[in-house]
Amino acid sequence: MKTGICSRYFPATVLALSLPVLASVPLRAATETYVIDPDHSRAQFEITHLLFSTVTGKFAKLQGTLMVDLSDLSKSSADVVIDAASITTDVEMRDKDLRSPRFFDVAKYPTITFKSTSVTATGTDTLQVAGNLTMHGVTKQVVIAVTGWASGTGSKGTPAVGFRRGTLTLKRSDYGITTLNGPVGDEVNITLSVEANKKQ
Repeated sequence: MKTGICSRYFPATVLALSLPVLASVPLRAATETYVIDPDHSRAQFEITHLLFSTVTGKFAKLQGTLMVDLSDLSKSSADVVIDAASITTDVEMRDKDLRSPRFFDVAKYPTITFKSTSVTATGTDTLQVAGNLTMHGVTKQVVIAVTGWASGTGSKGTPAVGFRRGTLTLKRSDYGITTLNGPVGDEVNITLSVEANKKQ
């Protein structure tokens, strides 16, 4: 009789005793933090000039983090900060003008930021990353089309993620940058390339 009672209630007893122990064991988070490697990441742009040529440039300084869930990329996110004063087009006089109040006004608006709101896998190595881009004091939602997304071992021998190309087109007038709009194009094509190392 006693044996029957033990076999009947023993599993429930074990479960009750185990719950406090299980609750004290931290679960491993699926989302991991990756820090952008500025030496292997780029934010480049191009814009037309007088309908004859295309001026290209880049922002030399960017930093940020990617929160990545490799098993479910929809749970991932990005937070990127670009130093607006690091803009360069390889022409010193033009770069000073771009930093001035006539264009980016970097003294008043020192950073350009992007914070994602959603990540959607569209193929084996392609993504659509939607988010809020803040530039020149204005925030607009944009969508970055990513190709060449990959994960593996980085140059430092640690886990890394990144993509070869992320593209978007925006109108600078939407961000209140309207100087010489006409002679200089309104639409700006932006190309990104990012490598990020797992935070240790």
